[in-house]
Amino acid sequence: MSSSDSPVISLSRDIEAIQIPSGLTKKLEKGTPVIITQALGGTYTVVVEHSAGLFRVLAQDADALGKTPAPEATPDASSGKTGGPLKEDDIWAQLKTCYDPEIPVNIVDLGLIYSMEIKPQEGGGNLVEVKMTLTAPGCGMGPSIASDAQRKILTVPGVTDAQVDVVWDPPWSADRISQDGKVKLGMV
Repeated sequence: MSSSDSPVISLSRDIEAIQIPSGLTKKLEKGTPVIITQALGGTYTVVVEHSAGLFRVLAQDADALGKTPAPEATPDASSGKTGGPLKEDDIWAQLKTCYDPEIPVNIVDLGLIYSMEIKPQEGGGNLVEVKMTLTAPGCGMGPSIASDAQRKILTVPGVTDAQVDVVWDPPWSADRISQDGKVKLGMV
């Protein structure tokens, strides 16, 4: 759906939104007209009509857009996960709920995740360390995307700490996009 097909929404309250691509936080005031251009992974990308700027609105502020906030991401109940041993697949599933606010493909299928390591901790629990990159080195959204990934990893039972680092070596290329990602982007 293009932004011209989407209705204009007036924010019902003041919110803090993340400017794209700078990553800077900016207050959007109650009554500001916005159009939702993407709603994935519990976050919203909106264009602010009067400034033609793009912003990321977090799930906690969905109500200001007239939306119901998505429940905090949790592992898929159908997987049978009930607090048993930590499964790497549960972490990958959470990473697949994270999106670059400008691209409708999750960060895993976009090829932004370079590595993920689970390290058991003394006294129980696990530290999850992720190395990820961005599609462009100048993108200011890196800290926001990394924070989103970290927050979602921490929802996985058995994970007591998570560290997500943005790295630039090797440089990202479109060759890293999965087949599913290429289909979503119309590359095949």
